Amino acid sequence: MELLDNPVRAYAWGSRTVIADLLGHEVPSPHPQAELWFGAHPGDPSRLVHADGSHTSLLDALRSDPERLLGVDRRGHWDSTLPFLLKVLAADEPLSLQAHPSIEQARTGFAREEAAGLSPDAADRNYRDPNHKPELICALTDFHALVGFREPAVTVRLLRELEVPELAGHAELLAAQPDHDGLRALFTTWITLPQSMLDTLVPALQEGCVRLAGSGGEFHVEARTVLELSERYPGDAGVLAALLLNRVTLQPGEALYLPAGNLHAYLSGAGIELMANSDNVLRGGLTPKHVDVPELLRVLDFTAGPPPVLTGSPDGGWIRYDTPAKEFLLRRWAGGPTGPVTVPDGGPRILLCTSGSACVRAPGEELEISRGGSLWMAAAETGVSVIPMAEDTQLFLAGDGLG
Repeated sequence: MELLDNPVRAYAWGSRTVIADLLGHEVPSPHPQAELWFGAHPGDPSRLVHADGSHTSLLDALRSDPERLLGVDRRGHWDSTLPFLLKVLAADEPLSLQAHPSIEQARTGFAREEAAGLSPDAADRNYRDPNHKPELICALTDFHALVGFREPAVTVRLLRELEVPELAGHAELLAAQPDHDGLRALFTTWITLPQSMLDTLVPALQEGCVRLAGSGGEFHVEARTVLELSERYPGDAGVLAALLLNRVTLQPGEALYLPAGNLHAYLSGAGIELMANSDNVLRGGLTPKHVDVPELLRVLDFTAGPPPVLTGSPDGGWIRYDTPAKEFLLRRWAGGPTGPVTVPDGGPRILLCTSGSACVRAPGEELEISRGGSLWMAAAETGVSVIPMAEDTQLFLAGDGLG
């Protein structure tokens, strides 16, 4: 077992308090801190902290000794790479509207852009690696998001209650075809509108949202959200797209799984994010960055309905969040001091402490981690247990989902 030193990613939408406070740094931080990464992503790998104080990139360590760190079975299954990336995400402002590709779409898109000679950091590049990016977000605080397409009949009610004449025809088109094809048609219409039409339609929508947000009715939260987005991104087609999505608030400990093709935007809050080790994003608006509409439409899943909120299931003292993704599995422990809690064997694991402290024991060694601390456990390190040492201790354990 070895402690980890992890990179902080600074994006404009990040928080100046959450990650700085977690790490015990100066608050507020000089710049917004959006994500804290734990893993071996080539773009920003964690570093192993050795007993003598020296550091080694986790990515380099995996390349030099994949069998011990990943396990013989995992090495072959994951092609000698760590399949997951763990993050602390802290959003004070909305992220871009986005979706992620399936594994087949990612492989095809990456090969196509490689053949075209696109630079890995090109602004118009969609696929930076040949992997998919299913992800799980587990709330640390109240966490607000737009996730997946809302049932069309409910969206029709929302559009009608806005009483925006410029949207009336669109509402009736969806009412005439209240299914995934109708959603696709309306979304495609909105995201391809000329800027001149957006500059008229979005302000009209703002007026409708002002009325509806103050009504206290069924859609006042949705109207307030769209109003906030329109003020931040005037004239952006993503503001219209937000009208089609489920508005979700997670309580701490609740989670959402986002499969390929799910259109979503995190709005605000802090959470633990666990995903396949990829950086492939297709954006759909609420951003000045590149939006490739044809490719986005190829990736999107227009299946409608409320996203299932995961509360987890008991698993040997842990709460386990099961998903269809084999690249990752998240477990959480929260509660007061207790006897040893067994860390499941099998593959590489990363343990993160978000509050309190814990003693981590393995045969012949012992480490202590406190709030903001994390450690790496190689596949070869078995028989590990954790002893929480404070009433408010909360731990997250990331591994793969192969069992």
